[in-house]
Amino acid sequence: MESGGEGSPGPDQEPEVPDGPADADAEAGDRGKDPGEPSPSPASDVGADVGGAQEDGAPEGPPEEQPDAASSEEEGGEDRSGEEEGGVPSQEESEEDSGDGASSEEADSASEEEEEEEAAAAEEAQGAAGSASGEEEGAPPSPEEPHAGPEGEGTQEEAEDVSEEAPLRDRSHIEKTLMLNEDKPSDDFSVVLQRLRKIYHSSIKPLEQSYKYNELRQHEITDGEITSKPMVLFLGPWSVGKSTMINYLLGLENTRYQLYTGAEPTTSEFTVLMHGPKLKTIEGIVMAADSARSFSPLEKFGQNFLEKLIGIEVPHKLLERVTFVDTPGIIENRKQQERGYPFNDVCQWFIDRADLIFVVFDPTKLDVGLELEMLFRQLKGRESQIRIILNKADNLATQMLMRVYGALFWSLAPLINVTEPPRVYVSSFWPYDYKPDTHRDLFLREEISLLEDLNQVIENRLENKIAFIRQHAIRVRIHALLVDRYLQTYKDKMTFFSDGELVFKDIVEDPDKFYIFKTILAKTNVSKFDLPNREAYKDFFGINPISGFKLLSQQCSYMGGCFLEKIERAITQDLPGLLGSLGLGKNPGALNCDKTGCGEAPKNRYRRP
Repeated sequence: MESGGEGSPGPDQEPEVPDGPADADAEAGDRGKDPGEPSPSPASDVGADVGGAQEDGAPEGPPEEQPDAASSEEEGGEDRSGEEEGGVPSQEESEEDSGDGASSEEADSASEEEEEEEAAAAEEAQGAAGSASGEEEGAPPSPEEPHAGPEGEGTQEEAEDVSEEAPLRDRSHIEKTLMLNEDKPSDDFSVVLQRLRKIYHSSIKPLEQSYKYNELRQHEITDGEITSKPMVLFLGPWSVGKSTMINYLLGLENTRYQLYTGAEPTTSEFTVLMHGPKLKTIEGIVMAADSARSFSPLEKFGQNFLEKLIGIEVPHKLLERVTFVDTPGIIENRKQQERGYPFNDVCQWFIDRADLIFVVFDPTKLDVGLELEMLFRQLKGRESQIRIILNKADNLATQMLMRVYGALFWSLAPLINVTEPPRVYVSSFWPYDYKPDTHRDLFLREEISLLEDLNQVIENRLENKIAFIRQHAIRVRIHALLVDRYLQTYKDKMTFFSDGELVFKDIVEDPDKFYIFKTILAKTNVSKFDLPNREAYKDFFGINPISGFKLLSQQCSYMGGCFLEKIERAITQDLPGLLGSLGLGKNPGALNCDKTGCGEAPKNRYRRP
């Protein structure tokens, strides 16, 4: 390889043959020698070429240096040491003249060329001219060698990238556990739901409206909520895999239906995934205005929240039987006012209506802040519906996984006030295969166990709906009894000269002084654990004056009966009977309609056959 103007040629450049005075001097020296004199070794040409190249690369040097370079070439033809000595001064001169730091590169290239010339001289043993031409012909392949190296490395890197791509996980256990491949006809529960809706409107709602229960609990049941599908709610800190888990369960990854996911906080809306004939996005304002859906009560949280509510209809078989709700991640360093709507109140609304609640964590977000602590307070009383999930478990070794599992319990222990520890599902819910050298069998069994819980909620849809309406009726009855007792105490303490406001204020401030709650427990079939908070009635009566209510004894009519008797009959007879008919595997629609006349035209009991 011959060095050109300013340094050695690059990998992609062809070597250039230097045209300098050194070549001419070398040829003249060869012609001036005797024929019997041995021909100089090819290395002398190397020194001449290098010297000439260096002189060309340093045009600013003094012209007196050229004769010195030529004389060194002639001396180099006598012996080996002369060749080396002839090349060194030229390098020093180039270092002094050029001053650009390229001398070391030229020296390396010169040494490589000397080794190549020695091999060529041993094989051919020709004259200096022939050897020089041989050098020029053999030089071009050398620049191509370093160029081939990076291409081979790039090909190897691409192969490694392809091999590193994780394969997709088998989804057969999801379809088998959730029975998605079975083509069984969907059960027709319309008659059962019609009967349930009739019980609610005729026996529960009159007392609920008369004593304004909705203003105490902020929970109004609509027809859409009675006929709605089971709701599965996903809660947890940001970027723990809630949206990815929904994509995995529904098989939406790499499709146009998938939810957007990322390492940063991505979900800023309450996203409701429902079944529909085609992919469709529904704005929150439209969902709240549709009375057929169960989301119309969300209007009370304001227009700012409706902007953060979105519905997505997806043609998926699992969504025919269940509805998924994805929530924004909990961010501890953010104030509630920054969201623009009451986040905790909205979460409470969804918690009250959820059939199953997934609280998702990952190994990097185990701390409990104010927002998460408030969320667990709202979950109090619904421990049976909570499923805690430790996601991304395949990223940890066995020892670290045990430590993270213990740290999660340590963080949640003060928040869950139950004697038995909650069930924690440890797995990795995403479409790619588990990491190597992890507990694959354990993670798979945990995932199947969680899917069985989800399938159980789907199968017990009607039972859970009836139990929910009955629980609501019990709360309405307790509220009516308490308001009636407040009103009765107020009338007993009132005299002709008494100030009504002061008397009632005394009763509300200290209800235990007048044995209001103790009287309810003694005279009625009410558990003390079902009694509401005393402080809640201070706010309730501050908005609703006591004079606006009637006693329960006055809530009766000749044709409709008494409100209290009707709701007690619904709690003790109608709803348990409807629930029992489902448990016995009978046709509840035919059974109830034949006996109670839930059709449009009820039977006339006084008509003679």
